[in-house]
Amino acid sequence: MTVYGINQIPCDTSLREILDDLDPVDLRPFFKMVFQKLQRGKALEKMVFMEDCYLLNLDGTGYFSSASRHSPACMEKVDSETGEVISYYLQMLGAAIVHPDYKEVIPLCPEPIKKQDGDTKNDCERNASKRFFEDLRREHPHLKLIVNEDALSSNAPHIEDLEKYSLHYILGVKEGDHKYLFQYIDAAVENGETTEFIVDDDKNPDIHHAFRILNGVPLNKSNQDTLVNFIEYWEENTATGETQHFCWITDFTVTEENTFQIMRGGRARWKIENETFNTLKNQGYNFGHNYGLGKKNLSTVFVMLMMLAFLVDQALQLCCALFNEVWKKCKSKRQLWEDIRSMFRFFELDSMESLYRAILYDVKAQLPDFSTY
Repeated sequence: MTVYGINQIPCDTSLREILDDLDPVDLRPFFKMVFQKLQRGKALEKMVFMEDCYLLNLDGTGYFSSASRHSPACMEKVDSETGEVISYYLQMLGAAIVHPDYKEVIPLCPEPIKKQDGDTKNDCERNASKRFFEDLRREHPHLKLIVNEDALSSNAPHIEDLEKYSLHYILGVKEGDHKYLFQYIDAAVENGETTEFIVDDDKNPDIHHAFRILNGVPLNKSNQDTLVNFIEYWEENTATGETQHFCWITDFTVTEENTFQIMRGGRARWKIENETFNTLKNQGYNFGHNYGLGKKNLSTVFVMLMMLAFLVDQALQLCCALFNEVWKKCKSKRQLWEDIRSMFRFFELDSMESLYRAILYDVKAQLPDFSTY
């Protein structure tokens, strides 16, 4: 018996045909199953960020682009002057539970951004987020979450969606995209209505954290009834003279007591890019490699299987001492995956534990005496 109970592995062509017919929705329960096991094992307790909520980073990323190859699901980039298609592409909306203090991330089931069945128009991240929130609340109706996104998400319709599904939020804002909001803040500063304070860094005496906060701010001129709470933040390094500047809006009432933690959440937004997408693209998962578009669901299924494999690996990294010892021995994730592939190629193994122990203890294959054959 092998690890996965498969006696005969299909050839590449047959495997692609099988996966092309698979409905990606059928893979969703496996994401929920792994997540629930982590919950029941209390492995996620340390990932709670603030007010009993997990920090959920959300962002879109591309995984296919071509000037010629395409499938019915591909979206199209069109030349504005000629109207001709200049490229075809596919994207997904990724989501992962993160924490500023931990390198592990726990991805949830992604939402494909592609042409929907029977639709001739391009899909978009906005529509994908609506589908994602609906599925999220159906599968995790009571999960307390803080959605963490970039400035493109700081708009009234999106905030309404977040509120509809009982989701807290920390959203980036930029002055160039939110002129009315920043003008309102400037006027509040002149009138002495904002609260400003500095927090020293516990780990580095050269770093100071300066904040300006104000609650109940209208988001923009056309949505003045959409009130948000505003944080402006500067990280000042007196040793180098460098200053970093960020701004966020949130539904949490901001105070001098919780502003620093909200800031840490906002700055952790990059974990969806660094610890998730970059890992998938650069550490041996080959995310973005075109293994086949298929005629139906092949490319989407491949992406979801990659994300599912990543979830399992992150769960092991979070919980399994054996996995972490093997990773330490291999020194890199890429080398670990290569060693795992080699073990599958040359050994018949009954469990992943046996596989990891074989790598850890340098088990070697013993060739037979060919002179007797």
